[in-house]
Amino acid sequence: FKAVGERTIKKVPALSGRTVVNLFVEPSTRTRISFELAAMRLNADVINFTAEASSLRKGETLRDTGKTLEALSADVIIIRHSAEGAPHLLSRVVDCSVVNAGDGAHEHPTQALLDTFTMVERKGDVSGLNVTILGDILYSRVARSNIWALTKLGANVTLCGPPTLVPRIYEKMGCRVTHNVDEALADADVVDLLRIQHERQRLSAFPSIGEYRSLFGLTTERFNRLKPDAIVMHPGPINRGVEIDSEIADHPRSTILDQVTNGLAVRMAVMFLVSGGKTLPEPAE
Repeated sequence: FKAVGERTIKKVPALSGRTVVNLFVEPSTRTRISFELAAMRLNADVINFTAEASSLRKGETLRDTGKTLEALSADVIIIRHSAEGAPHLLSRVVDCSVVNAGDGAHEHPTQALLDTFTMVERKGDVSGLNVTILGDILYSRVARSNIWALTKLGANVTLCGPPTLVPRIYEKMGCRVTHNVDEALADADVVDLLRIQHERQRLSAFPSIGEYRSLFGLTTERFNRLKPDAIVMHPGPINRGVEIDSEIADHPRSTILDQVTNGLAVRMAVMFLVSGGKTLPEPAE
């Protein structure tokens, strides 16, 4: 699927005649555009649906919205929602494929898929890699999905951040938990940075942005102490000068833009597979 984007004609008729609905009830830029473009590359009919311009603002339930989309013959519904479990609920009431594009602080499965794919591209294998996830673990759906994926694939996962944002319960899943950033980075092959999820926090989890950067930010000084072949990842959006210095975000060992490119390919694959696809057709050159 990644090769499709490298062709002259960046489209294959894999989902011709199928309808993909992007149901984004929570704000998104990268994920929404990625899913939209992925569906277009597969030649699907795409409908973009936001809460602000829908009957959800008038009190319609998610179930009724889903049944309406089903009645309109939607084949795949991509849903992002602020409520944990919303995609699962929707999948139980509609007779079409439902893809979770992020539900609250719960899960973000396609982000975990594209992150592990990026690691494989850069490192050859995930098994045995030392992966440090640094930042807001508590409120991050990306962290949860990545922890599931990485531990299943045999990576050694270290979680680091302020004590208020790194639940010790993850030790039961085989993760190492530390609040010392230098210790967490010492043997890392991959550093996966997470922004602070201010929109999900009721109270501030640390005194100030400046203190967070000082204690937990990937500064240029800390980056220079990493293994010489260590890579730096971030799901975006990034906050330059907070969790990552600008120089590092734009460094050749940063995979931030690779993740965006790989996300498109991964989401094409997901929609193709949930639609029953087996063999990718060739484009008409």
